Amino acid sequence: MNLKKFFPLLPVLLVAGCASTATFTHMTPSRQPRNADNQYPVEVAFNSQQQSLRWDSIQPHVLVNGESYPLRPVPVVKNRWEGLIPVPPTANSVTYRFKFDYRYNAFGKNPQPDSSWSPTYSLKVIDAQ
Repeated sequence: MNLKKFFPLLPVLLVAGCASTATFTHMTPSRQPRNADNQYPVEVAFNSQQQSLRWDSIQPHVLVNGESYPLRPVPVVKNRWEGLIPVPPTANSVTYRFKFDYRYNAFGKNPQPDSSWSPTYSLKVIDAQ
């Protein structure tokens, strides 16, 4: 192989090799019965192949209508978080997504901030018949 043809691709290959590959596993049912306090549980598993990610720095949130609500770790289960989201009594559904803020180790620098966002999910609230 001619090295002159390979060198222009080197920066692309290096960046691709360092890219974060975060995955979100949505654990929440898409439909839940309406409840009296208008708070509904959500749960997500977060994993990443990014070896420089500092797992002790993760700050997970769920975002609903521009508001951020904290998530807490699920006891005994690794890399899973849970929280509550509000759905007004007048609404039948809400969309939300998860955001994980964290730090990662950078060469020759202090740990750097980064974030990963989940896709958007929808929760439908079912009224009792």
